[in-house]
Amino acid sequence: MDRQGTLAFVPARYGEGTVGGAESVLSDLAHGLAGRGWEVEILTTCARNHYTWENEFDPGTEQVDDVVIRRFPAVVSTPRSERAAIGGAIEHGHPVSLRDQQRWMNDDMRVPEMYHHLVDEASRYRAIVFAPYLFWPAFACSQLVPERTILMPCLHDEPAASLELFSPIFTGVRGLWFLSEPEMALAERLHPDLAPHRIVGAGVRVPDRYDPEGFRRRHKIDGRFLLYAGRREGAKNWERLLEGFAAATIHANLPFYLVTMGTGDVRPPSSIADRVIDLGYCTNEDRDDALAAADAYLQPSQFESFSLTILEAWLAGTLVVANGQSEVVSWHIERSGAGLSYLDNAELEECLRFIAQEPAAAQKIAASGRDYVLTNYRTDDVLDRVEASIADWLPARDGGS
Repeated sequence: MDRQGTLAFVPARYGEGTVGGAESVLSDLAHGLAGRGWEVEILTTCARNHYTWENEFDPGTEQVDDVVIRRFPAVVSTPRSERAAIGGAIEHGHPVSLRDQQRWMNDDMRVPEMYHHLVDEASRYRAIVFAPYLFWPAFACSQLVPERTILMPCLHDEPAASLELFSPIFTGVRGLWFLSEPEMALAERLHPDLAPHRIVGAGVRVPDRYDPEGFRRRHKIDGRFLLYAGRREGAKNWERLLEGFAAATIHANLPFYLVTMGTGDVRPPSSIADRVIDLGYCTNEDRDDALAAADAYLQPSQFESFSLTILEAWLAGTLVVANGQSEVVSWHIERSGAGLSYLDNAELEECLRFIAQEPAAAQKIAASGRDYVLTNYRTDDVLDRVEASIADWLPARDGGS
């Protein structure tokens, strides 16, 4: 494989304490390709929090393993009142003019120094990879050199996905990497003139070992528990999960705690406040051990393009209970046979009651999940597909990029 040229990966956030699937996937790709001999840079902001965009990391350049990280200040110089008002119309499906869509996008975080860096330096990158599609860096910077741009949109069926604003980056870039078949099908429905595209998936890190009892000791957790890991926010249906867990726990007298790790506020209903254990941000190793210790992993989000955490749960041999309104998660469950899905609180209660009463049967259902992940999402296979698409879309020229 010809590895001439430098690759740039552009997540809106990157580094310790940032929680997000797109950021994790890009980081794994960047470091994986660097390990294969590519010159790799990560271009990102100094922000950790995607609500405030406060600059918490220092701007400038650093080296982490074989990857160069360039950080640029995130700029929020407007009151974001227009974004809130126009965003409300978008969320409710009301028609929004292209001009208002542009005002919505620009009345938020921007990264002008990153933009100018790419104006000056884009020609030295063989490919520039952006993810996800929804933030300003992907929207604004991907259109500077579309002939060198690859978009990993991390797309799901949310109101913003169909905005006219995003059509140029789905139809005009050099190529798109999709994580799953349902994600690609959605993009094809929304953008019939889609740019060249492939499903590459995402590699799932396989832990060398799990230590469930060590996790329990470290966090002083006795008894059975369910786990949720990720962003605790409305977009992930976190509040609805708390409501459903509370209703099921009280009605069915369930034996479970709900253990959660990640970012965002927790605020459980008072009726089950003593049943919810918030561990905050945890390391990958702690999360892996928690997955192995849990009776089930809960995925309440409707809007998913891949859902890395359910695959990590299956690697640990743990049952997944997921929102059936997510087309991608339902697709994973159908293909793997290793999970249960629900559409409302009553069905969530049925799932949790089954796990409480039939733990051996629940574990048997989960058993096929590990083989599903190892068959479809090995890191080397994903990197092979990524390298093949770069070679096809952006063939190296003599002397470099």
